[in-house]
Amino acid sequence: MARRRISHLDGKTAIQACLSANDSAQENLTTAVRYLLEELAEVAPGNSVEVRVPPLGATQCIAGPRHTRGTPPNVVEMAPETWFDLATGRLAWPDAIASGLVSASGVRATLEEVLPLRLKGIQI
Repeated sequence: MARRRISHLDGKTAIQACLSANDSAQENLTTAVRYLLEELAEVAPGNSVEVRVPPLGATQCIAGPRHTRGTPPNVVEMAPETWFDLATGRLAWPDAIASGLVSASGVRATLEEVLPLRLKGIQI
């Protein structure tokens, strides 16, 4: 189980604020991105893929071979706005890859099967 740092209430509130057309607060995006990374680790537990969203956070997910030292063999990296859009379904994985918004290295470096995240109580 993923270690939670952001409560469900705070995370969902931040996501809703980011989804509203008139919100541009960086604090809400930061909270939403970190919460969505926690959700990813919860719905796709494992250590075979590292998802990086610099400078806001990173998590390991997807069941499979575990790495223990150095750079993991499967890394997915993107900007915070891209992660938010992928996790909430506002951007499709193939489109993000095709447009170069996501850097994915390694044979298992894909999140297509786990995105968008299913978020109860959030209207997207």
